[in-house]
Parts: sequence; structure tokens; C-alpha cells
Amino acid sequence: MALSEELQWRGFVNQMTFADITELDKGPLTFYWGVDPSSDSMTIGNFAAAMMVRHFIDAGHKAILLVGGATGMIGDPDGKKDERNLLSLEDIERNKRGIAEQYKRVFAGKDFSIVDNYDWFKDINYLDFLRTVGKHVPLSQMLGREFVQSRLGEDGSGISYAEFSYALIQGFDFLHLYREHGATLQLCGADQWGNSIAGVDLIRRLEGAQAHVYSTPLIMNKATGLKFGKSEDGAVWLDETKTSVYAFYQFWLNVDDEGAADYAKTFTLLSREEIEEIARLARDEPQTREAQKRLARAVTTIVHGEERMKNVERVTEALFGSLEISSLSDEEIDMLAQEIPTDHAGTSLIEALVGASFAKSNGEARRLIEAGAISLNNEKVIVDQEVPARTLIKKGKNSFILVR
Repeated sequence: MALSEELQWRGFVNQMTFADITELDKGPLTFYWGVDPSSDSMTIGNFAAAMMVRHFIDAGHKAILLVGGATGMIGDPDGKKDERNLLSLEDIERNKRGIAEQYKRVFAGKDFSIVDNYDWFKDINYLDFLRTVGKHVPLSQMLGREFVQSRLGEDGSGISYAEFSYALIQGFDFLHLYREHGATLQLCGADQWGNSIAGVDLIRRLEGAQAHVYSTPLIMNKATGLKFGKSEDGAVWLDETKTSVYAFYQFWLNVDDEGAADYAKTFTLLSREEIEEIARLARDEPQTREAQKRLARAVTTIVHGEERMKNVERVTEALFGSLEISSLSDEEIDMLAQEIPTDHAGTSLIEALVGASFAKSNGEARRLIEAGAISLNNEKVIVDQEVPARTLIKKGKNSFILVR
């Protein structure tokens, strides 16, 4: 399938400067894509754009992946109602390392280079920048930006010169990468369109050359109509210290039936046939959740690797399926312990229930046990007893305690 067809089928089409999307099929281009290092991890919103980038690489286009050491010192103001707090240089360095490591994981086995715009900005003189860049950027163009208008409006919070100038920095990135690496295309999310166009204009004005921007739309939750990518705890991150592998897997396992196939198009590399089967399962067998299981398996494998995916599948099966907890590895027990309350071997069942706030008192805990509302490793119990290690205490359908 040609790249233009792949992008259209998977839903990666938004604004572009190309007259026709099929121009992407004509031959290899050098493009760049970057992530604002406001954190040391990408979210699944960034990940959606990263998967679009994967398709460009697979089609033979040359990828330059940027970590924004320079832009991170200012912070992208687009879409923000108020001024960002400046990050420390140490935070920016940590964030750059985190983003670069995720590039290497998501694009493992692919041909790409990583660049840092601080490397070319650190030696630029302010006056030189005004002469070589600022002189060629019309103020009307910058004032016309939607976020500038909203910040300068009657109810706006105002905008600093630093954030107002952010588009100049990103525009110069494109100019520099055009001059040094032959980049003629920038890929971006829909919210970066304005910043990206600044680079196209600079290349036209200073080099008399044509460059392009291609953007991917924001992913929407079909069930709610809201931007996709939030859990009850906030953003869903690729870094497992921010969103555990278990929570990441569960997020995909709980997406709506209506959106499962579309999310598979965006966030996985599954074939058309495999995704059509996901659509069929979501439509005809929603009670099995098999569509979501296939989606969760595919996305978790890309982000965390096959081994971690298999670990989290087994942990999930131990909680909600028929897998005995005794068969879990030490690593899987540790994974489980991050997600549910834990207690130590030798404690009594009553103590465990009260300690985890499953019961307010010993008397209430005893009544729950005698009523058959508590099970140990899927076996109902009706009397208090000492709980051995590697036991899963269960109350109702979704409340668990791990005894280690």
C-alpha cells in the first residue's frame, strides 16, 4: 500500500502544504519531527504522532528526530492560557534523555538520527538572530496566531516576549535542518501547525526553496467526544514510572467498543486484515473484550516490549481470570504489588481486610467472611484464618489484596 493510502486509511490526515497527498509517494524525502521536552516522557498523544512517523520511515523517507533543548528553555505557548514556568537546565537535560530513550524504543530497528536544537542555538548571537531571522518574519504573521490573539484579548493573561518568539525558534530549526541535512518536510500534530508553518516561510524567504508541513489530527474519544488519551489519573505516559505497564495495558483494555478498531489503526502496526477482525469482534462479540485485548497487546508490545506485555497479561489473568497466583514469577508479583494493597504472610484474614480498609472493623470483616463475600485464590472462605504468602484475597469483583 502506498504511503498516501496508508495514512488515509489509518486516519493520519489533517492539514498539509502539499497540493495532493500522493506527492508523498513520489520519492524519499528527509523530514523531521520533534517532541517538546516539557516532561521526561511522551504521552500517548505524542505516541499517536510517533506512529505516523513510523509509517513515513517504513515508506523509505529519512527521519530526523529532534529533542528540543533550546525550545524546552522557553516552552511551547500554543494552546496554553497562561505563561509556562521555566524549567531548570537540569530538568531539561533529564527530559531530553528521557525523550531520546523513548525514540530509540518506539523506532527500534529503524533508520533515524536524533538531533538537539540546543546544539545550534547555543552559539547564536542575539543580534545575529534578529538580523538573520527576525528581520524576515512579518509581525502581522506572528500577531495573527490564534493563541497570541487569545492571550492578548480582553480576558487573556498576556504573553511574554519569550513565548511570543517561540515560533521563531522552531522556524529556525526547520531552516537549519534544511541547510545542514536537506530536510524539506516537518511532521507535526495538529496543534503545532502554526509553529511549523513559520519554518516553511523562513526557508522560502531566505533560501528561495519550497518546504512542506504535514500534520496529524488530534485523536478523539468517540464515546465521549473529548480528546483521547486521559485516564482517571490524568495523562497516559509511555514511561512506566509515570504510568505503570499494568495501568497502561488496562487503559487500552478498557477503551470503548466503538473506537477500538480506529485506535488500532492509529496506535498499532497491525495489518488491515487484523484490524478488520478487531472491528468485527468489537461489533459482534463485545462481551468477550477480545477486540480490546488484541489492541492492548499490540500497543503494550510496541511501547514496553513483548516480555513486559506477557507479564502484564499474566498478572491480569491472575486478577480477573483463571490463572493461579502461585504460577506468577517474582517479577510479575512485584508488578502486581504496585497496583493493589499488599500485606505480609502470616497475617489473619480479618487483619488484612481491616488493614486494606475493605472493612471498618474486625466485626465487619468477620461478617463479610461468614457471608461468603471473601475468597482466597478464588476459593470462598467462611472462617477467619492465617493467610500464607502468594495469596490473593478478593472481595467482590474488583477489590484485591496481595499477601506476599
